[in-house]
Amino acid sequence: MSEEPHFLKEEKEKENEKLAVAGNTDATVEPLQLGKRVREIRLSQNLTLEEASKLTGLARSTLSKIENEQISPTFSAVNKLVTGLGIDIPQLFVAPKKSISTGGRRDITRYGEGRPHPTPTYEHELLATELSQKKMIPYRTQVRARSFDDYQDWIRHDGEEFLFVLKGSILLYTEFYQPIELQVGDSAYYDCEMGHALVSTSSEDAEVLWVTA
Repeated sequence: MSEEPHFLKEEKEKENEKLAVAGNTDATVEPLQLGKRVREIRLSQNLTLEEASKLTGLARSTLSKIENEQISPTFSAVNKLVTGLGIDIPQLFVAPKKSISTGGRRDITRYGEGRPHPTPTYEHELLATELSQKKMIPYRTQVRARSFDDYQDWIRHDGEEFLFVLKGSILLYTEFYQPIELQVGDSAYYDCEMGHALVSTSSEDAEVLWVTA
C-alpha cells in the first residue's frame, strides 16, 4: 500500500552475512520467538502487513503465520525479511535484552528532524527513533489523502492507537463506525486491528500526531 520507505535502504549490503549455514537454503530456522521479533521490527518501522509484504516479497498470509509462530521461515524467507526490512541478521535472531528498568531512558527529536516515511496517502515522520524496544511508537503525519478512494483497502495492524489533530481538519474513517470529522485539538483512541484511514478536509493537508502501542 505504500512506496518503499527511504530509511529502509541502508545496511542492505549485509543481507547475506551469516546465511551460509552448510549451504542449505531450504533448511528451516529454529526460531527463538522469531515471530515476535518480526512483528516488533515491522511495527517499529510503522509498516502494515501489506506494506511489509510488498517490501519483502513474502505473501501477507505467510508473514502473518510467521508472526504468529504458525510456521518457521526457510533461510530463503529470512533472506527476504532482512533485505526488505533493511535490517541485519543479528537484529532478527538475537532476543531483545531485558532491562531491569527503563526509567532512565530519554530521546529528543527536534522539529523536522524525525525519520521520514512517505507513502502515497501519508507523509510520516517517525519520532524518538534512537530508542529501541519502545512500548509506544510516536509519529507525526501529514495527511495527503483527499478521498477514501485514495486507499486500496483499510489500514489495519496490531495494537491500539491514539490520534491528535495538530493542524487542519480530517475525516476519520473506521470500519464499524460512520466517518467523523475532527478539528485541531480533537483526538481519538481506537483498536488498530479495526480498519481505519484518514482524509484531509481542510484546504491544506492536515497534520496529526499518532501514538501506536
